[in-house]
Amino acid sequence: MAKASKNDQVRCPHCGATDISLDTKSGKLKCNFCRGLFDGEATNAAGGVKGLTTHEIGGGAEDIIPDEKTILTIKCKACGAEIVVNTDEATSARCHWCRHVLSINDKQPNGAVPDLVLPFKLEKSVAEKSIREFVDKRKFFAHPKFKQEFSTENTMGVYLPYMVVDVNAHARLKGEAEHQTRKYTVSDGDSERTYYDAAVYDVTRDFSLYVDDLTIESNTEKMNQNVLVNSNNVINAVMPFDTENAVAWDARYLRGFASEKRDTNVKALAPIVQTQVMDIARYQARLTMQYYDRGTVWTSEQIQMRGSRWKAAYLPIWLYSYLEDDGKKKLLHYVAVNARTGETSGSVPVHKPKLMAFSVLVEILGIILGWSWFRFWIVQDLDDDNPALWGALGLTPGFIFYWLQMNRYRSLSARHTHEKDTRSEIDDLKKADIYREERKRLSNSRIRGENGNAIKGSLSKGADKMLGKELSDMLGIDRMFGSQAQNGVETAEKNKK
Repeated sequence: MAKASKNDQVRCPHCGATDISLDTKSGKLKCNFCRGLFDGEATNAAGGVKGLTTHEIGGGAEDIIPDEKTILTIKCKACGAEIVVNTDEATSARCHWCRHVLSINDKQPNGAVPDLVLPFKLEKSVAEKSIREFVDKRKFFAHPKFKQEFSTENTMGVYLPYMVVDVNAHARLKGEAEHQTRKYTVSDGDSERTYYDAAVYDVTRDFSLYVDDLTIESNTEKMNQNVLVNSNNVINAVMPFDTENAVAWDARYLRGFASEKRDTNVKALAPIVQTQVMDIARYQARLTMQYYDRGTVWTSEQIQMRGSRWKAAYLPIWLYSYLEDDGKKKLLHYVAVNARTGETSGSVPVHKPKLMAFSVLVEILGIILGWSWFRFWIVQDLDDDNPALWGALGLTPGFIFYWLQMNRYRSLSARHTHEKDTRSEIDDLKKADIYREERKRLSNSRIRGENGNAIKGSLSKGADKMLGKELSDMLGIDRMFGSQAQNGVETAEKNKK
């Protein structure tokens, strides 16, 4: 670990030099004189969630004070020179007299500099390979100009600002759930209809919830994840980060990388955090509801935030960008790589005339084959009340093909699955399952009004943004894409237990 001298210079523990930067390959600090590697100052960002009884805000997470602007005058503790730093352009600086790296964190009380930094670990060459592989799989419908101009040379390492939040909460959910007791088919002339009988229970789940390192974007531009105007959702989708390995803020980790400043305060982010904590509570409750195979309707959801801890953090991403300009509209596409885990997500410009032509061919083929073939092979197992059924029957195959390809190339549905990826645990679980009645001859395979799978805190609403909320609901996009993945996770959790 680096050692600080009396004049506050951080020195190499091997030779005492102060010329220090990040070694991407190891994720450690490197002395540029003796080439020795060492760790930065450890942090207690993770752990201790159960003991939170107040709302703690780290120095880097404090409100940004507009009066102080962004121009700082910092006195170098090594030689005494006064250096002017514009934090709009940089959050690290060197004294131009003695080359000492200035400690902005100690001099900036208005939230311009974070509490934590998670160093780059993935080398640029590895990130470039991931980006090329991602794009190569999507070249068929990619725009010709993009394919001609694509190059990973402009891939940049960027530290983006986030809030890392620990929460001690109490959740209480009340509602009703159904368990299937019988499934049978009734003939009516030449047709058959499937019915279900179900036992109905009044259910309650009451528990303490501990959320460790919930991570939220804290830059307004990146929080805007409207897929019609940007591709910020793909950056959101490369989470989670291993924030438990973050170290205390040190400007040396930023050498050679770009960075963006936080421009959102705790007050503005608190509602998002509370909503996502409720999503996590709903997900945890769902794992205790395996008996209710027809689903749950929560009629009352309460979350009490007993305590929280907020820390501002810089987290590392390798970012490739491409500006699509068709003369009428500009759209910035990103391919992002998590510089810790290698998780990759991206958006590729689509050549719409080519995609449209293939969609027409698919539509013609669908008409030739006939809706009866389509119903028999594709939707025979779907239920009458499932909106996915009406979407499949009501829409043409060409439209479905077009949307699926757009979703694949633009990653419209990509998002951080905070409800299951965030570290969390429950304690003091109190369950109440009271049998109420038996419901007969139900035509739907799931309970009506089911909301046990609801996710309300996602910043990315890909299907809703592209298709509109009503059409998205009618087609059952969430059920076709979201719930299947969630149910798979639940099944895995059940099998594990």
